[in-house]
Amino acid sequence: MAATEGMIYKLNFDAAVSMDASASGVGVIIRNERGEVMAALSSRGSAVMDSEKAEVLACRQAMEFAIDAGFADLIVEGDNSTVMKSIVSAQTDWSRLGNIYDDIRCLAGRMRHMEFQGVRRSANGVAHSLARFAKHISEDIVWLEESPPPALEALFLDSIAIGT
Repeated sequence: MAATEGMIYKLNFDAAVSMDASASGVGVIIRNERGEVMAALSSRGSAVMDSEKAEVLACRQAMEFAIDAGFADLIVEGDNSTVMKSIVSAQTDWSRLGNIYDDIRCLAGRMRHMEFQGVRRSANGVAHSLARFAKHISEDIVWLEESPPPALEALFLDSIAIGT
């Protein structure tokens, strides 16, 4: 699967943390301007105690996934405002997660076109569905140019919301 030259794709990512903190999940969805699924990922992560760490790790994994899948023009959307603001901040981040934010900015520098945008949780339903599903799998699952079954309902709701 190759990304089309000059087309800008939208990548949504999310993390889900289990109540008992035994695992986390990462969900990533990349769509074209018509809302069609180009690539999606569900990945089980290690135990994480706080949502900021889970979200910033999810963003880094989403960026790596997009690069590996051949995307170079992206608008990246996430629903954790702290994470999204930290990624675009020009200030050096000396926090415990600063090196991960640096990794994300470094990955973004490899892109031809890159924007980061914060979205409401309600606008991130597909990625959230994939992240929740990921907590219960043992190996990463990737879908290319097909709608991921764990997110069909969320994709349908998105299509109604945008009128396609």
